[in-house]
This record gives sequence, structure tokens and C-alpha cells, in this order.
Amino acid sequence: MNKELMEALDILEKEKEISKETLFDAIENSLITACKNHFGKSDNIKVEINRETCDFLCYAEKEVVEEVEDDCCQISLDDAKEISQRAQIGNLLHVEIKSKEFGRIATQNAKNVILQKIREEERSVIYNQYYEKEKDVVTGIVQRYVGKNISINLGKADGILNETEQVKGEVFKPTERVKVYILEVKNTPKGPRILVSRTHPELVKRLFESEVTEIKDGTVEIKSIARESGSRTKMAVWSNNPNVDAVGACVGLNGSRVNSIVEELRGEKIDIINWDENPGNLIQNALSPAKIVAVFADPDEKTAKVVVPDYQLSLAIGKEGQNARLAARLTGYKIDIKSETQAKDSPGFRYEDYADEYDEYDEEYDEEYDGEYVEEDSLEEIPAEE
Repeated sequence: MNKELMEALDILEKEKEISKETLFDAIENSLITACKNHFGKSDNIKVEINRETCDFLCYAEKEVVEEVEDDCCQISLDDAKEISQRAQIGNLLHVEIKSKEFGRIATQNAKNVILQKIREEERSVIYNQYYEKEKDVVTGIVQRYVGKNISINLGKADGILNETEQVKGEVFKPTERVKVYILEVKNTPKGPRILVSRTHPELVKRLFESEVTEIKDGTVEIKSIARESGSRTKMAVWSNNPNVDAVGACVGLNGSRVNSIVEELRGEKIDIINWDENPGNLIQNALSPAKIVAVFADPDEKTAKVVVPDYQLSLAIGKEGQNARLAARLTGYKIDIKSETQAKDSPGFRYEDYADEYDEYDEEYDEEYDGEYVEEDSLEEIPAEE
């Protein structure tokens, strides 16, 4: 038994995750290459390795002839008799080749063949490992800045966080642990190239899947998600179980679940709303926290007109139009928001189309605020024309 070779193969299989069968093939090819360098040809060279003991045998198939014309493929009858007394003219005889007889160059070439195969298999193993994690979230360690890009160690490979995939304002320190979304894994001659992101909406989705048990087991579904990285995310969720509150499951007890995700996203605000098959209700939920008087949605044109009380217009639009913009992305509808006054002054507007909804809201408002308007400072000041 070749114990040294067996131990070396065990170590490579454990550390590099390269199968022994692949290593055996590499050794066989290296010996054939060495024979070719030593003898000039290897067509008749065979290598056999015992997978259990790691003992190997290298031999050449030679034809027994009376007069030898090619030493590589032929052997004289007298020489054949020394190997086997039963040898006869025309027989094929297995002539053992001693690997110790190989020259320095042949030995070096054989070694290079093995090392090259190990490197190729190592790159292949790493590529396959991270290709399976594509479109998923992994935890990495920040290594260094490469220009404006960031190199992140993902374990057995490094990921590249390009400037375009970085959240504006986020600054990382070396050795800092950070969660990233694997965008793409490319196989290159120098090894796998892994592109990661901190801005992709799927990052938030995957974080909720790992944090919320109900999402992981399929009880709660994330129907849609819209994100402006570093600022705000809106997410619509739906529960397949009437006894499970989808929003409550995502928020967690005292906000424990959503807060851990907000912390990972460095304070990014997350609005979680209930998904509704009715586009009007969905748009109303998506524009939260603004109060809505009426929604007129056109499913065919994918457009919607929304009427809000005058004092709620800036809140519905949001800072720099963010709330309305995210709601539009979340629902897939082009949303036109108007205040009550603007709606009444619009051509073709009919008060009776939404009077009932407005009167009902007005009663709720009077009861909640006791007839007083919200202080101006509590609203985000956005010009109505936006």
C-alpha cells in the first residue's frame, strides 16, 4: 500500500473538496505525459492505479517480433522470453515501466500536469459552490477598497461590490462583516468572478425570508417589493392562512424582526403593507401612511387617479415624490395624486363619485383629531405640482 499517496489524496479531498477519482485521473494522465516525454510517444502506454491501496502500475503494450524496428512498440522474442516464458511471435506483451527511470524534465512535466488539474478542479468546485448561491444572500468580510469598488471575502472566494451596487453613504471598514446579495457568478480562466450588491430589492426580500419563519415555510408570501436603497423600501405581503397576520409576522413582536433587518440595512426605512387583489385597495395600502379619500384605477391602462385631503397631499407624494414613486413601482400602476381641491377643479370631475368615501373619512378624521388639523411641521413640505 502506498500510504504517503493515500494520505496526500485524503488531505486534498478534505481541504480542496476535490474527489479522489479526479485526482487518480490526474495521476494517470501525468504518468502518460511523462512516458511520452521519455520515450517520444505514449500510444501504447497504459497506467493502472488501485483505488484501495493507491499502488500503481505503468506498462507498455509491445508486440513480440523477430526483428525489432520500433523499440517503443516492439520487443524481440529473446527479451520477451525473459519476461514471460510463454511469449511467442505476434503476442502482445505488457512491459513494466519504472517511473524512477524518467528524466528530470519528464518528472517535472508530470508534476505540472497534476498541479494544473488540481488548480482547475479547485476553481471548478468554487464556481459550482457559489453558482448555487446566485440570487441569494451571503455574509462576507470587507477586505479592502479597490478604487471605488470593494473586495469582500465570501469564504473560499472574493466578491466584488461595484460602485453602482453600493448604497450611497455607506462606508465600510476592513474586517467588517456585511450581508450582500450575489448578483452573478462568472467562470473565468483566473477563477470565478463573483459580483455582489447592496442595492438590489431582492436583498431585502432574502433578508425577510431568513428572518421570518412564516415566509420561509410559505405561509406568508412577498408579492411585490420596491426599493430606493439607503432610504426606503415598500413591501406588499399576503398570508395564505387567514389566522396569520402577514404584516404582523414580518414586523415581529415589538418590531424585533423588522428592526434586525433595518439594522442590517443601516437604518433604511421599511413599509410593510397588505397585498390586495383589488387594485384600488392595493394602491390605497401602498400610499400609506397617507389617508386616501378615493382611488379610481384602470386595470387595462394600468393607471390610477387618487384623491387625498388637501392637508395629506404632501404626505401622499412624499419627500421628493418618493412615497408616490415607490407606490407606483410596488403596484405597477401609474398613479396621479390630486388633493380634494385640485380634483374638484379638474375637468370632468364629479364630486358624487367619491363623496361617500370623503364623508366617511371626514367623520373618522373628526373623531381622531377632534376637529384640529395636523401641525404643518409634522408634514413633509412638497409642492403640489410634483
